[in-house]
Amino acid sequence: MRTVTIVGASLSGLYAARELRAQGFDGRLVMVGEEPHRPYDRPPLSKDFLTGLADEDQLALTDADETADLDAEWLLGVRARGLDTRGRTVLLGGGRTVSTDGVVIATGAAARRLPGDSLAGVHTLRTLDDARALRADLTQGPRRVVVIGGGFIGAETASSCARLGHAVTVVEAAPLPLVPQLGAHMAAVCAALHRRGGVELIAGTGVAGLCGTVTVTGVDLTDGSTLPADVVIVGIGAVPNTAWLVGSPLALHDGVLCDDGCMTALPQVVAVGDVARVGGTRAEHWASATEQPRVAVTNLLAGRVRESVHTVPYFWSDQYGARIQFAGRYREGDTVRVTEGQITDGLPGEAGFLARYERDGRTVAVLGVDRPRAFMRARRELQREERQRVEPAVL
Repeated sequence: MRTVTIVGASLSGLYAARELRAQGFDGRLVMVGEEPHRPYDRPPLSKDFLTGLADEDQLALTDADETADLDAEWLLGVRARGLDTRGRTVLLGGGRTVSTDGVVIATGAAARRLPGDSLAGVHTLRTLDDARALRADLTQGPRRVVVIGGGFIGAETASSCARLGHAVTVVEAAPLPLVPQLGAHMAAVCAALHRRGGVELIAGTGVAGLCGTVTVTGVDLTDGSTLPADVVIVGIGAVPNTAWLVGSPLALHDGVLCDDGCMTALPQVVAVGDVARVGGTRAEHWASATEQPRVAVTNLLAGRVRESVHTVPYFWSDQYGARIQFAGRYREGDTVRVTEGQITDGLPGEAGFLARYERDGRTVAVLGVDRPRAFMRARRELQREERQRVEPAVL
């Protein structure tokens, strides 16, 4: 390969570029990014950046030295609009094209939106520009904030807004936030953090619509009530950015379908990060976006599957002063035991806790709240067990 084009200049795209150079690729490297910004760290957007504890220069993932080492052509503020696999060409907005031998798809995902969310005062939080707009809105004095969606982004944003002194309500359609990820028992413990942080949680109720003509004034709920609001934050998940690939030979279904090695049906095309459905799973987490590129690049340069992704899923979240960490795979019916620390009155104890999820006599997942050392030990155990389980099958 003489030219490799990475479509998507965020976290997974940057890691793919690093891997290409680290694995000996010395040809032309092209980075295409829809946003005008160089790669930046997204997790702080809902936390330190929103509260003013971090500035934009602290979000940067690259510096001048690394940029020089990568020796890449950066096409920023440019949207990919198609992939011509026969002609081995990436089609860009404005009629531009990039001829390429290999392609890394790292276009990520976009925030899911609500009808009518074009009203002033309605925000999503996915990009730096989103965070800039929301931060500016929150500096206009005390605000009544309604967060739609109690997942990680919603909870983290609610926590930041409460920390800034705003009156915050979280609306979650499910009976409890995070039940699919944590199970009902532990989801209830994490939901109680909202109460401890002075935030009202309304669960089991959906959103019927938004009120207002030019600026949002409230949120109508499916139970007939209306929440007054000056600021509304929509955190109801994300949609993989695959529209530009429609019409290509690639299989698309809630992401770009890949095998366990991040390879698509075309050996010269791999996918990584939030847009990639690897081995049947699409994981929107920082760990996946940083771990997949090594395997994907190895296979891209080889033109076949030489390695597979066999990592234990891992994510973390910071809410109301608590660090929540989870690793493994939860399934309904798993037994959950608190093995360290305690839960008191439905809330984590002062020293936090560690819980293990067990199935058929073995630990399949671990949850830690303010118990980082114990959690990391348990996570390493899970990773060792995963390797022992997978390696004989791979051999």
